[in-house]
Amino acid sequence: MALKRVVVTGMGAVSPFGRGIDALRDGLLENRSAITKISDLHQIKGLRCHVAGLVTGIDPKEIPRKFRRTMSKMSVYATLAAQDALNDAGVPLDYCSQGRLGLVIGSTTGSVHTIQNFFEDFLKDYSLERIKSTLFFQIMGHSCAANVAQTLGITGPILAPSAACSTGCQAVGYGYEMIRTGQEEMMLCGGADEFHPLTAATFDIMNAASTHFNDEPFKTPRPFDLKRDGVVCSEGSGVLFLESLDSARRRKTKIYAEILGFATNSDVSNIANPDPGSLELCMRKALLNSGLQPEQIDYINAHATGTIQGDAAEAKAIQNIFGNSVAVSSLKGHLGHTMAASGALELIATILMLEQKKIIGTLNLEEVDPECAKINHIGEIEEYPLTIALKNNFALGGVNSTVILRRYKDD
Repeated sequence: MALKRVVVTGMGAVSPFGRGIDALRDGLLENRSAITKISDLHQIKGLRCHVAGLVTGIDPKEIPRKFRRTMSKMSVYATLAAQDALNDAGVPLDYCSQGRLGLVIGSTTGSVHTIQNFFEDFLKDYSLERIKSTLFFQIMGHSCAANVAQTLGITGPILAPSAACSTGCQAVGYGYEMIRTGQEEMMLCGGADEFHPLTAATFDIMNAASTHFNDEPFKTPRPFDLKRDGVVCSEGSGVLFLESLDSARRRKTKIYAEILGFATNSDVSNIANPDPGSLELCMRKALLNSGLQPEQIDYINAHATGTIQGDAAEAKAIQNIFGNSVAVSSLKGHLGHTMAASGALELIATILMLEQKKIIGTLNLEEVDPECAKINHIGEIEEYPLTIALKNNFALGGVNSTVILRRYKDD
């Protein structure tokens, strides 16, 4: 069976910069930080991280109430991003109901806000009498995928990966594999997450959250920097419309990029701290899947969240394969860590970089940590002859993912 070529023809984004790929592009090209101090966080005992990247300026009422009533914030983000990706690809809604389109959208968990509200109410008197039936549809782990499918009428295959920071990257990879092997012709792929204080607390308890820049939120996170002190949690959703090259050509639609390879693997050395060897293996498997050599990669969009161990491990893995010959940057300094959305949102940003032949440098990278110094860091916005990029996402729990893509050229 001949493998099909897979391209990206639509993109949708809801990020801390706002809704739409234009808002994302503008925020990055203006080198802005979307991180702010959240006044309510200091009220939580023991929580030392008081900053986050929050979504503002969207209107959930764009979604009809009959669908919106079963949605949490992250399902709203995913639905708006999916609608925008579908519109951007120029695909009519009747494709959804005809089974011509599949869906892969995941989140880290179900809505933590809804889970909190449920138990706050239930534990008052152990009564279910006040509980609304719609809450379950916000709590279930596949809530985002289910709500997007219901709203858009998608009757094709539906997958809902839940791999924390690797979710969005895995979703795109799984969609790529389904199209490449001829199982489907079109897929909507991405991830979504909503901010909750317990998300920041998870990292804080592990001493992996940023705690030293609460009064200067624009200075954190600091990927690869000597003064980095941890993750800053954010929220949003990124969704990409994938289809076979044959389909895109038949539809005579614009093509943003071509996906060349994907790999995912499991790091069993430690459930919390990444092993450079496992990260290296994931990138090498993606290169093998794409048929490319390391020297053919022009740019690496690093996972690099600003943690001490994670950034150092990724830098070591990159060095082992590429030395210092490939440009590297992370977007966490601009966006924070949007968790399950990060892979998809940062893939969209990488595609925008390929399109404009510009690299968005790592914000807040002022003095490279010697442990991360043996790779080619880009710290500013630079014109660059970009053709092929590699995107990493590495999650708590040891779930690693890498996607390789190139600026599309008709050949």
